[in-house]
Amino acid sequence: MDKSRFENLPLEWVRAFEVAARTGSFTAAAQETGLTQSAISQRIGKLEKRLETQLFLRQPRSISLTVEGETWVPHVRSALESLRESSEGIFGISRNRVTISASASIIELWLMPRLYRLSSEIDAQISFKTLVLSSEVQQEPGVIQIRYGSGDWPYTYKLPLYSEVIAPVASPKLLGRSADWTGLPRIAVVGPRPGWNDWSARFGTPSTPLAGLRFDTFFAALSAARKGYGVTLASLPLCQEDLKTGRLQRVSTENLPHHQTYWLLASKEAVSRKQWNLLEKGLKAIGD
Repeated sequence: MDKSRFENLPLEWVRAFEVAARTGSFTAAAQETGLTQSAISQRIGKLEKRLETQLFLRQPRSISLTVEGETWVPHVRSALESLRESSEGIFGISRNRVTISASASIIELWLMPRLYRLSSEIDAQISFKTLVLSSEVQQEPGVIQIRYGSGDWPYTYKLPLYSEVIAPVASPKLLGRSADWTGLPRIAVVGPRPGWNDWSARFGTPSTPLAGLRFDTFFAALSAARKGYGVTLASLPLCQEDLKTGRLQRVSTENLPHHQTYWLLASKEAVSRKQWNLLEKGLKAIGD
């Protein structure tokens, strides 16, 4: 076997193959790399000639990987990823500015108490973008996102911030009005967390009175609860400061765990691998 044909494979040929395999099109590969379609085709053709193996089946309007090409793809991707990560680690590639997109609730209630530690771990200027309520999570290149859900999003880096636990809370002033909290006014929050119907079904408490106030952000509902306007179902990790200071009190010893929580999400464009590792280490050290 002539092993020389496997030595010193031009990186631009291999890169063209990986992009074309991932996008499923020479045209799409050209758009991603900034080359022409013919340049992509020529590089892959030279690679196939050097390897003496056909990597793609070419149709008039489509391409598909051969068995050999499909077998080689994961090895190529692993090698390119290793090259990127080693370059980043050795030569100190990093961003001096990162942007975090999150809801007003998570910025105020979770990020602010941890901001000093976060900024020192990332070692970069941090910009915040307040998330407008949306039913879908869409990737924003160059932006670290904090989103509520199950974590099943196509991001390179993902980290759950805490385990979600729900329980009703109210101000001491409001609780002084009645020995039975279930008859007090209620505050509801529109969103993915369990609501009053879920709580009643789980613990058998009355489903009435119906919520007289409804908010589209947890932060607004918590603010209303502090002012004594009603009892609200709260994310306990997000209202720890209120509970510690006595601004709010738990009205029940029952907890309602929830499978969803806030996740920290980032692409390779948003943070370097080194920054993410430091950020992840810092957040885990802080704890809930």
